[in-house]
Amino acid sequence: MAKYLIEAGYSHEGLKGLVKEGGSGRRNAVEAAVKSLGGHLDAFYFGFGESDIYAIVDAPDNVSVVAFALAVGATGTTGHYKTIALLTPEEVDQAAKKAAGASYRGSGH
Repeated sequence: MAKYLIEAGYSHEGLKGLVKEGGSGRRNAVEAAVKSLGGHLDAFYFGFGESDIYAIVDAPDNVSVVAFALAVGATGTTGHYKTIALLTPEEVDQAAKKAAGASYRGSGH
């Protein structure tokens, strides 16, 4: 499974729901939704600033992560939503090895 960092900010309606259900209620809802798509919620935090929620999710594939984003977005409870694919150091090692053998010429070279 791949890991993804999800950042989201609540809309006005989303904040009303947070006040009503509390932080644990929102974490439980995210956890259930991720699980229903074959994934696992690794971490869930609230923060100050532009984003209200930070979650790390294990998901079987990109399609599952997009399905989750669509489900969340369709509720209208987020003002913004962003997904970032997370790579392990070993995955970057693999990419570096492939890059070493790739033939690319930069502009002007």
